[in-house]
Amino acid sequence: MNRQRVFGGVNRPSLLISLIPVSFLFVALITVIVTSGADAVSEIGPFILLSSTAVALGLSMVGGVASRRGLSVGFKRSASQILPAIPILLCIALVATTWMLSGVVPTLISYGLKVLSPKLFLVITCAVCSVISVLTGSSWTTIATLGVAFMGIGQVMGYSDPWIAGAIISGAYFGDKVSPLSDTTVVASSTAGVDLFEHIRYLMFTTVPAMGIALIVFLTVGLTNGGEHTAEAGPMLGALGSTFNLSPWTLVIPAITMIMIILRLPTLIVLLAASMLGAIGIFVFQSHDGMGVTALLTNLWSGVALQTGNDSLDNLVSTGGVLGMLPTVYLVLSAMFFGSVMIGTGMLAKLTDAFTHRLRRHTSIVGATVCSGLAMNCCTGDQYLSLIITGNMYRSLYRRNGLESRLLSRSMEDSISVTSVLIPWNSCGLTQSTVLGVSTLAYFPCCIFNFLTPIMSIIVARLGFKIPQPTKREIPVCNPA
Repeated sequence: MNRQRVFGGVNRPSLLISLIPVSFLFVALITVIVTSGADAVSEIGPFILLSSTAVALGLSMVGGVASRRGLSVGFKRSASQILPAIPILLCIALVATTWMLSGVVPTLISYGLKVLSPKLFLVITCAVCSVISVLTGSSWTTIATLGVAFMGIGQVMGYSDPWIAGAIISGAYFGDKVSPLSDTTVVASSTAGVDLFEHIRYLMFTTVPAMGIALIVFLTVGLTNGGEHTAEAGPMLGALGSTFNLSPWTLVIPAITMIMIILRLPTLIVLLAASMLGAIGIFVFQSHDGMGVTALLTNLWSGVALQTGNDSLDNLVSTGGVLGMLPTVYLVLSAMFFGSVMIGTGMLAKLTDAFTHRLRRHTSIVGATVCSGLAMNCCTGDQYLSLIITGNMYRSLYRRNGLESRLLSRSMEDSISVTSVLIPWNSCGLTQSTVLGVSTLAYFPCCIFNFLTPIMSIIVARLGFKIPQPTKREIPVCNPA
């Protein structure tokens, strides 16, 4: 008797077949990182992802587990979640260029150098980014605006790029995770069938301890090995003043942007408006030689390379433009195709089934959810798709074992929403590494909150804190139909 079940009119893939494409992807990426460095992932990554896609597709066709209908469903699911990120990525490139040329970022850098305490810089950066993300519900917008300014301030103070990026990302993703305005928070709660505010309250038991530890680490690093107002700060401030008009009026642009975010306008609309305001600000606040419409369009496409007379400042005020964002776009699209095939052939479902087949205790179930969430982030390359798939696959398991739905929604947020930025080929990791100019693997160990949260989720589950023990009456009878 053939014990394989039928999936979409064809046999479901075996566990071995399902593991091969993922193993190929990981081995190829590790090889590239070891031989060429982490920065090479953005250049070679698309070829590795497309090769992994070809491996998965070839195995599914040879094994008779591919169907046109299944692949079509997989593509639609993956594309519907990932394609909307493409225009957002391009708009982020436009915002970075226009806010630099209009003097917004240089003004923020200048004021930050004068006001912020070097020893407290990391902890203040993390706290400010978390507050802004709570108010806006968007880690991407926070990092693309305030995050860029904080990177410049921290570099001048003598902090290493990974530590600055780690503080920015930790704060931004904490705020995004607990904000009722966040789309990932809404997706996680709705997928698990939990009230939004009940979901957020339950998140606090794992999120607050993780964030508390992160703030202590950033404070300790700042007090013991913190940056200082280096001798280079004075000449850099002088070069900033001679290159840009550092007027407080330039801050009208980010102020209007924040108002639009608070009003919960769509992210794409906010970023488009922010880039247009920045473009207008170039002509209103600055007097760059030869800056006309043609020159502006050229800078938007190819980026900014200003000559300020200070080498460090030249690197600081340089942006890549749309052209510099294209490698990230290619990686996102390649990740979409890989996720489409893994979903459409049933390989992703098979890998998840292998995790959940014999799970009974709440600690092992939460642990499997966390591991599956991380695997989904790796396989699909998108946090929204990972949340939806994980929720659908684990919802019945939690129900069968009498576990609350809010435990599922929290476990998904702890393992998916905050770790997507740590994966080099995930849309979040690709975007933030490009925006901040720091490779994903470089800032990974400094994102204390992000890698600590899934660990905290398992620890709290093991302690059984605020996890009601199921009784026989609570466990519903499974209906074979």
